[in-house]
Amino acid sequence: MDYNNSYETTYAVSDTRVSSVMKRVYLIMTVGLALTGVLAYVCGNSFGYLQWFANNSWAFWVMAIGELAIVFGVSAGINKISTATATALFVIFAALNGLMLAPIFLAYTHVMIAKTFFITAGVFGAMSIYGYSTDRDLSKFGSFLMMALFGLIIAMLVNIFLKSSTMDWIISIVGVLIFVGLTAWDTQQVKNIAAVAPQDTLGRLAVLGALNLYLDFINLFLYLLRIFGGSSRD
Repeated sequence: MDYNNSYETTYAVSDTRVSSVMKRVYLIMTVGLALTGVLAYVCGNSFGYLQWFANNSWAFWVMAIGELAIVFGVSAGINKISTATATALFVIFAALNGLMLAPIFLAYTHVMIAKTFFITAGVFGAMSIYGYSTDRDLSKFGSFLMMALFGLIIAMLVNIFLKSSTMDWIISIVGVLIFVGLTAWDTQQVKNIAAVAPQDTLGRLAVLGALNLYLDFINLFLYLLRIFGGSSRD
């Protein structure tokens, strides 16, 4: 038996599988970002929606809880739900996020939002390519980044009461660094799992990977917007 040929064939199949999954991940993620962006833009330029959103604080909490439920539901039940169900939940999540992000068009100019989006796309793309192509194991950084993320959330909650502009600036810088790192880590995670996952789970894996990278992109965008965009429209 030619073990070299057998190894090369197995490697080629694995590489093709990973490439196919990653293409689906980026496609699903892009569709989600487009949906979020369109809804945020339309609703952010609708006085009626913004007035309704401002006058009904319950709407924010319903949407926020709905988003959390979807994230935890997809992550925890990814081995039980179908690919179609996971995709539908992702689309709902992206839509809810677009509705929640609409008020940023009151806080920042259209030009600043567009500039920050392209900066985010560049940074995200570079780090995702790094995570996909590097031979360095990023798993140890992943656990550190997750702990840092929990610390960031606590700091944000504390600053709600302190209302410190200095702390807010530090939180934004740290947030950018965390999600830059998570972009590379999440990309490598999807790549590694796709190489060994059973064929019938790849569709669901692509949706989960798209959700994780979507969250990385959106959070990176929002933290960069806080840094570059200032606190209010001019």
